Amino acid sequence: MEKTIRLAFLVVGLLLVSLAVSAITENKFQNLKESNGLYNEDIISIKEREKELACLTINIYREAGHEHFEGKVAVAQVVMNRTQNENFPKDVCGVVYQKNVVMQKVVCQFSWFCDASVKARPINQEAYEESYAVAKKVLLEKFRLDVMKDALYYHADYVNPQWNKEFIGKIGHHKFYSGNKKVTNRYAKL
Repeated sequence: MEKTIRLAFLVVGLLLVSLAVSAITENKFQNLKESNGLYNEDIISIKEREKELACLTINIYREAGHEHFEGKVAVAQVVMNRTQNENFPKDVCGVVYQKNVVMQKVVCQFSWFCDASVKARPINQEAYEESYAVAKKVLLEKFRLDVMKDALYYHADYVNPQWNKEFIGKIGHHKFYSGNKKVTNRYAKL
């Protein structure tokens, strides 16, 4: 009988210790999430993260696959900046595959997506792997170029869309712009 009572106390004690450890651990995780600014809506599944990585990789590859490291990062950073801007989708794939209708014509935010001939081109494995490495660095490690912190738009340097946007700079074969309207000095010619 005495052994049974001791065993019961032992089981109850282990159960109480287990519950206490579980509660403390959950509390520590919650505090850690809050101190890092993470909330449930910021946490996504591995499958979703892999999908974002694939979308960012193909966009880097199609837009800047043969650019140097900084050129690839700048293109990726525009996508990431857009996810934080109210005028664009909140997720990477939504930004990459965004289409708009302008004067009854479908226009893609990134031209390669609407161009079947570009999508049909074979993929250069080495350039794709470099694009994947940059996508991982930008998406997962949050690597950024300070000069591109406000960049929301870019175009190839051989075109001139005459955007009324603030020019940030040129990296490789792309010119980058913020979402701000270009400030013109009306007294510049005086």
